[in-house]
Amino acid sequence: MSKTPSRRQSQNGLICLDLFSGAGGFSEGFRQAGFHTIAATDIDASAGATYELNHKKHGTKFVLGDISHPRVQEQLFDAVGKTELDTIIGGPPCQGFSQVRNHDRLMNDPRNKLYRHYVSVIRHLRPRTFVMENVPGLENLGGGAVRAQILEDLALDGEYQVECKVLDAAAFGVPQNRLRILFIGVRSDLKTLPSFPHSPFAEALPSLERRPKGDRWSYRHRKSPETVRTLAKLLDPDSAELVTVEQAIGDLTWLRPNAKLVRKPSNDPTEYEHEHTSAYQRARRMKSSELFNADVPSIREDTVTRLRSIPQGGNFRDLPEELAVRYLTDKKWGPELGRETLSRKYFFAYRKLHPQVFSWTLNTKADCVFHYGVPRALTVREFARLHSFDDTYHFLAGDRHSRYRQVGNAVPPLFARAIGKAVAAILAKAHESKQLALAL
Repeated sequence: MSKTPSRRQSQNGLICLDLFSGAGGFSEGFRQAGFHTIAATDIDASAGATYELNHKKHGTKFVLGDISHPRVQEQLFDAVGKTELDTIIGGPPCQGFSQVRNHDRLMNDPRNKLYRHYVSVIRHLRPRTFVMENVPGLENLGGGAVRAQILEDLALDGEYQVECKVLDAAAFGVPQNRLRILFIGVRSDLKTLPSFPHSPFAEALPSLERRPKGDRWSYRHRKSPETVRTLAKLLDPDSAELVTVEQAIGDLTWLRPNAKLVRKPSNDPTEYEHEHTSAYQRARRMKSSELFNADVPSIREDTVTRLRSIPQGGNFRDLPEELAVRYLTDKKWGPELGRETLSRKYFFAYRKLHPQVFSWTLNTKADCVFHYGVPRALTVREFARLHSFDDTYHFLAGDRHSRYRQVGNAVPPLFARAIGKAVAAILAKAHESKQLALAL
């Protein structure tokens, strides 16, 4: 067992270490919740450059490299020094989790080396708390055996009390349905149990249902007694507790693709052409005078034709038969597969956002969703808005694909802020309990 570090020596409030930081969404949300991130690390150079651009001013040391490398670990430990960490945050990739409940197999699978090092960093630094974020599929993988294995590993033979829960970021003001599993651990000597962020809307988030409309389909809000109150809150532009796609990006509808094929993304700002129309837009623009990451990717003619035929909230399955053929023009794209129609893998392709509900979960591709009002892909800035980044948070490193990937892989800052506040409440409760015990 490692020795307990000395008391925190920073005067900047609660102290955090961010592992697998990516572009910095987790750190940004914890910063908004009152934490100072003392150091962060990631292996992606472009994401690291974005992290430094936005966090270096807050005094965070960024370490570029593979966390399994001794040099990277040494730099992280040097940055922490003798400071007692209030929390470690991160979302290590977990592709190699076995469905068999076998500790050695889980920990020694080479695909899980990052998870293994996440655990080892916790063991070495013994933070007061930690948060591990990951995809919700871990909850039921192997009939729950993988979840149980992770809880056991993170507990470090009783050093930590660990619990997990699946939450949707949309319940915390993020205009995107994004389910994630959170593992929160609290050091046992704090004598406080883990707790999670709470939202009054979590059990009744509005959604869409597909209904026939003549020979076509339409998408409307699913009406139920549980969602009456939350739907009213969602559709109120003066509230930012629940946020629709239109409330998030409706002030940027004027953006259009460049007439020329421009492969390199622009780092030049442009001016806002429209005023904000919602509380959420106002909050994201509050400290921004110029709009960055606003260039629109080029788009194929056949994609435009398909998008014009798809209803808001719809996707590939709403295309008429004549538009489901592979090529609509003489311009060929993609590998020749010997098919005359689009394959079944396109089932979730050509997804057109619905303006009056949350976005689908954003992934790392620019074409994972399309605009609800004009036939085009979203800009990196619109991706960032749907991820709850402020407009002052700039993505200026890497090629175009890298920038979408940086946003898509990030923890939405408003979700992270809610998590940070929950962790801060745990720490405050532990402090109160300690003071009470000393007074007795």
